[in-house]
Amino acid sequence: MFSIGDFAQYGRVSARMLRHYDAIGLLRPARTDPVSGYRFYEAAQLARLNRIIALKDLGFSLQQVGAILAEEVSVPELRGMLRLRQAELEAALTAEGARLARVEARLRTIESEGRMSADDVVVKRTGTVLLAELSGIAASYGPEDIGPVITPLYAELCRLLEAAGVAPAGPGLAYYENVPEPGEGSERPAGGSEGKDAVVVHAGMVITEEALTKAGAKAAATAGAKADGTSGRPGAPSATGLGFDVVTLPGLDSAATVVHRGPMSRILPTSQNLAHWIDANGYRSAGYARELYLECPPDLEKWVTEIQEPVVRA
Repeated sequence: MFSIGDFAQYGRVSARMLRHYDAIGLLRPARTDPVSGYRFYEAAQLARLNRIIALKDLGFSLQQVGAILAEEVSVPELRGMLRLRQAELEAALTAEGARLARVEARLRTIESEGRMSADDVVVKRTGTVLLAELSGIAASYGPEDIGPVITPLYAELCRLLEAAGVAPAGPGLAYYENVPEPGEGSERPAGGSEGKDAVVVHAGMVITEEALTKAGAKAAATAGAKADGTSGRPGAPSATGLGFDVVTLPGLDSAATVVHRGPMSRILPTSQNLAHWIDANGYRSAGYARELYLECPPDLEKWVTEIQEPVVRA
């Protein structure tokens, strides 16, 4: 017979853990002194303790360990449990590998620049939103061409929303698309250039169905459809009769996001840093970035905008 201290030492566990195993019925002592309450174990019980430790090391809960030891789990069930645990560990390794790659990329950036970047990139999902929007065409995706188009679009959209009595339910959200080719069935927004680099600019504000109904809108939003499993494309905008369109914009399954501070005219360095991060961390862009205008005070230097670029693994 071994005292609980000796048995714990041989089994490489703590006496506290042995008391817990006893309390839940996983490993009872061979004998308990009725007077002192001291626990004593037999050498043969080391085999059961070793099996408990091995199963715990595989990631099974104590409840699962108890069921396995009591032979309440069949061989096919145990095989399934082990395969599930294998899949969980492989997923964890993949996630940790991606995290390691981000750490290495950040180290390379610090070593090359001699300082820590102020732009922290986060990959996340974004939610579906209902947008009131106006659209136009810009000569290119560059800020020098986007600005002159999107600024008057937002000014007019805000005027129309106020006139209709529709209060925004969230921040502004701009998104971009290629200009539809003739015959694609999509109506081209009016205005702007239609050169080979031209893009459709959608200036949107988050609203609610309730606000639309109260304002007497004649159409509901068109549900968006997934285009490629990675980024959501909206359905065709619906006219409301209030001067603006409404569309349901699906969320992005995977978006590399970064916060830009200051006027949008100076967005290029932030966009370039984001592009560098995407490439260095094993992703590739899956479309035009969206712009979520979190804070837009009169002082442009105090603007806060989240850039959301859809990405997939390279």
